[in-house]
Amino acid sequence: MNNAVEVAKGIYWVGVNDKETDLFEALWPLPRGVAYNSYLVTGEKVALIDTVKAFFLTDLVSKVKRLLGEDKPIDYLVVNHMEPDHSGSIKILKTLYPGLKIICNGQTVKMLENFYSVTDDIVQIKDGEEIDLGGHVLKFFLTPMVHWPETMMTYDKATKTLFSCDAFGGFGCLEGGIFDDEVDMSYYEGEILRYFSNIVGRYSDQVQAAIAKLGGVDIKIVAPSHGPIHRSKPEHIIRLYDRWSRHETECGAVIVYGSMYGNTAKLANAAARELAREEINHIIVHDAARDHVSFIIRDIWRYRGLILASCTYNTMPFPPIADLMAHLENKKMKNRLIGIMGNYTWSPGIMKRLKDFAQTSGKWGLLSPEVVIQSSPKDEDYAKAAELGKNMAQRLKACQ
Repeated sequence: MNNAVEVAKGIYWVGVNDKETDLFEALWPLPRGVAYNSYLVTGEKVALIDTVKAFFLTDLVSKVKRLLGEDKPIDYLVVNHMEPDHSGSIKILKTLYPGLKIICNGQTVKMLENFYSVTDDIVQIKDGEEIDLGGHVLKFFLTPMVHWPETMMTYDKATKTLFSCDAFGGFGCLEGGIFDDEVDMSYYEGEILRYFSNIVGRYSDQVQAAIAKLGGVDIKIVAPSHGPIHRSKPEHIIRLYDRWSRHETECGAVIVYGSMYGNTAKLANAAARELAREEINHIIVHDAARDHVSFIIRDIWRYRGLILASCTYNTMPFPPIADLMAHLENKKMKNRLIGIMGNYTWSPGIMKRLKDFAQTSGKWGLLSPEVVIQSSPKDEDYAKAAELGKNMAQRLKACQ
């Protein structure tokens, strides 16, 4: 998309698509890229809401100049968030538009200096403060720790558009369509949840505080910094964020196994089969060695039940399982059910580590039986795995 796209009267999307970066934050896979959404608000004065990653500055400026003309200035740059995928073009943009004033909050000021040595022409605003552009009035809502301390949202009172920064956004380029009624939202909602669960979810309490702050605001359009713009059902994406940040889950189970030679995988499959026999329709089985942890975390965030099955590797859980457990401990998930299965040949400590994780990772319910086998499963081991699957299914159905 080479030209600006009108979002509402006097507001334009001037963002870019990035299909060249393979890992977001050098961690999270981008199988279909990512969009950096920047917005131009045109009244008597012009405000740009966030920039884009520095490599794509030329695309941003080209869209702006085609829209405004070569000589019309940008009066204000609103900095909602300082991560470089949003702020990376600030320093060069300031040289292109030397009269540009930067609107930000107090937490942002030092970051501007530390990242880009920018200290001049800064307009520091407070929570709830407004700036009148002439035809558009921008109101600022500080939303600290969603998901950095300086994060804020900007609301245009004229069009009732909320520029929500990283909140409500997700992975995936905008390929032709930029609005929720132009794209396949079944795909994007999965990528919004993957973004939330891996990047924002740890700060669910702060997300709840932000949603509460916006409770009385009439929002017609949600315009995030990544992913589609929500104009047909803005309430839907807010409702999803509300559910996810309350740790509300769906009736389903995720089984994650680490298996060097297939024996532990057999246990996982036995539990999965019993869940299906008990009419649990949403069952996802992940091989921790082959499925990226971000997709595993997304699915665990969505569904109530988790079964971890790990072989022993040098006296410890299989490394991809250990990595997953470290991520889950960091995410601070609540209100899940967990079952554990371990396999060892000569070092029996696996179950203690799995049980310690289950008991300390959050407000999770540990189910019985705790299945432990030695080397390869026997008939009685399959029976215990099936029993765990059945117990999980019964608890899940009780939560419906």
